[in-house]
Amino acid sequence: MEQITYPWGHSRPFNAYSNHFKKLFGQRLQKLSVDAGFTCPNRDGTLSFGGCTFCDNAAFNPSYCRRFKDIRKQIDEGIEFHAWRYKHVSRYLVYFQAYSNTYAPLEVLKERYTQALSHPAVAGLVIGTRPDCVDEAKLDYLAELNQKHHIIVEYGIESCYDKTLERINRRHDFATTRRAIEQTVSRGLTTGGHIIFSLPGESEEMMLSEADILSNLGLHSLKFHQLLLVKGTKMVKDYEANPNDFDFMSFERYSDFIIRFLERLSPNIVIERFAGEVPPRFQAVNNWNLVRNEQVVATIEQKMKDRKTFQGRLFKQ
Repeated sequence: MEQITYPWGHSRPFNAYSNHFKKLFGQRLQKLSVDAGFTCPNRDGTLSFGGCTFCDNAAFNPSYCRRFKDIRKQIDEGIEFHAWRYKHVSRYLVYFQAYSNTYAPLEVLKERYTQALSHPAVAGLVIGTRPDCVDEAKLDYLAELNQKHHIIVEYGIESCYDKTLERINRRHDFATTRRAIEQTVSRGLTTGGHIIFSLPGESEEMMLSEADILSNLGLHSLKFHQLLLVKGTKMVKDYEANPNDFDFMSFERYSDFIIRFLERLSPNIVIERFAGEVPPRFQAVNNWNLVRNEQVVATIEQKMKDRKTFQGRLFKQ
């Protein structure tokens, strides 16, 4: 059977992150999460307290990633943690993951980023942050770093709708997101985004329409995340008070939805992740009976091949 090669240079029916990095660097690069001790403006009282209604970083941080350890130690322990699984990986991207990792004075950012980049096994940084936590000076500095290292700025977009952003306590609007992404892209920085599906009040058609919006922002990559209710978060209280506003998709339905979303999405956007995972002890509502990410990817990929469809098939410039 003839094998199709898509514009992204391989036969997988979506622009896959792992293939992209192998093509870019000639090898796999593993991410190592670190907690550099940052917080968020809607946690420390600048905008509000308590953070986004869905957020509990403890549910996502790996065991070696603890803010009481210095960054170099977290990197060393992360390398050791991943060594048994990724035996042939020799280069790493340090992922500043917990909370908003540009939310500090520039001199503080320089000190913490330099700690990570000084490690001999580190090829670059992935900096997770909020769109309202960057400015011209910080982006200019990241662009300077990008001349010698691979720098990725990853924004928590979560939703393209202001009504949703208000409900989940993001404390900024989508215009802020658009502006931050455009400013980042204009400096030649690799720019990623994170979007959550099934947020309260959003219909399936609203979520599908986000493919059109996101396709035109200049993003290089996207992570998808099904809504996961984490125990103790404010969103659990919202769910208990307004259950009809929540539409949790089954795994079967979600995989079909993602395919429809990908068909409308720009083929230039690299897909980093299809779904999120939270340890069962954190879950307030069961998440697909513990379906793992590998199975999510395999199912979506096989369905796309069976249906002879691919990312960007319905994309409109």
